[in-house]
Amino acid sequence: MSIQIGILGYGNLGRGVEYAVDACADMELAAVFTRRNPASLQIRKTGVPVVSVDEINAWKDKIDVLILCGGSATDLPVQTPKYAKDFNVVDSFDTHARIPEHFAAVDAASKEGGNVAVVSVGWDPGLFSLSRAYASAILPDGKDYTFWGRGVSQGHSDAIRRIVGVKNAKQYTVPVKAALEAVRSGRNPVLSTREKHTRECFVVLEDGADAARIEQEIKTMPNYFADYDTTVHFIDETEFNEKHGGLAHGGFVIRSGATGDNGAHRHVMELSLKLDSNPEFTASVLIAYARAVYRLSAEGQKGAKTVLDIPPAYLSPKTNEELRASLL
Repeated sequence: MSIQIGILGYGNLGRGVEYAVDACADMELAAVFTRRNPASLQIRKTGVPVVSVDEINAWKDKIDVLILCGGSATDLPVQTPKYAKDFNVVDSFDTHARIPEHFAAVDAASKEGGNVAVVSVGWDPGLFSLSRAYASAILPDGKDYTFWGRGVSQGHSDAIRRIVGVKNAKQYTVPVKAALEAVRSGRNPVLSTREKHTRECFVVLEDGADAARIEQEIKTMPNYFADYDTTVHFIDETEFNEKHGGLAHGGFVIRSGATGDNGAHRHVMELSLKLDSNPEFTASVLIAYARAVYRLSAEGQKGAKTVLDIPPAYLSPKTNEELRASLL
C-alpha cells in the first residue's frame, strides 16, 4: 500500500512536494490542506481533494505523513507542534538559532500524540548538517565552513514579505568570494558571519508604504539580516516579475582538517549543491524523510527527530539488500 501524504500549504514548497510525491512509486498524495478558500485553489494533480485546514482532524486516519510547507518565521513554530499531536509530520524549519527550542516544542507535542516528527529537513539545515556531522567525525582536527548562494532564500524572502507594507520580495544570499577562496585553500581562516556572506533584497512596496521604515526593519531583523551587510533595493512590480521570478539556489559546506604528525597533511572535504529550484529540491528532501517517518512510526517510535537521528537506509525505497548490492 502506498504511503499516504498530506500537504499543508500550497505555495512554492507545497507545489514542489506535489511533484516529489509523483516521482515516488511508494507514495500517493491524499489531500492538500489550505488556509485559503479551497474552491479558489487549483492544484496540478486531478482527483486529489483540496480541504480547508479547519477540517484537517477528520483526516487523522487517512494521512500517514503530513508535510508542513509554511514559513519558518511565523508558521512552523505554531503549526508543527500543533499538528504533531495528531499526525506524523515533517517540516523544513530553517531558523538555525531557534532549532533547539523548536525541537523541544515539537518533541513534547509528538510524544503526547504518539507520533513521529522530523524537523528542520532540507538542504541546510538537512543535507549540509549531515555533511558537517560526517566530516567533523572524520577530521576532528579541523574547521567547518558553510556558504550559501548566490541564490534565493525562501525563508528570508518570506520573512520580508511578512513586514507590513511589503507587497512582494526576494532575498539573495551571496558568498563573499575572497572568504570562499581562503577556505578552499585549506588556510582555515577565522571568519565572522558578516565576512562570509552578504544579503541583497529586492522589495515591491504596497502603495503608500514607508520605505525607510521597511528598510530599517529588514536590516535589523534578528536571525535573518542583523548580522549581515544587507542591501535593500525598492523596485516596481514589473521589474520584479521580469528579473526576479526564479528560485535558484545552492551552496557549499566545507571541512578543512589535518592528519599526521603535527597536522602535516591537509585535507578538504566539500559538498556542493547547484539548484535550479530551491523549493523543488527541498521538497524532494522532505519526501525522502517522510518515508523515514512512515517507517519509524510503523516500528512504534515516537517523538521528534532531526536528520542526524535517522539512518540513511530509511530514506530509500530500496530494501537493505538492494542498497548493499547497489551502493556499497
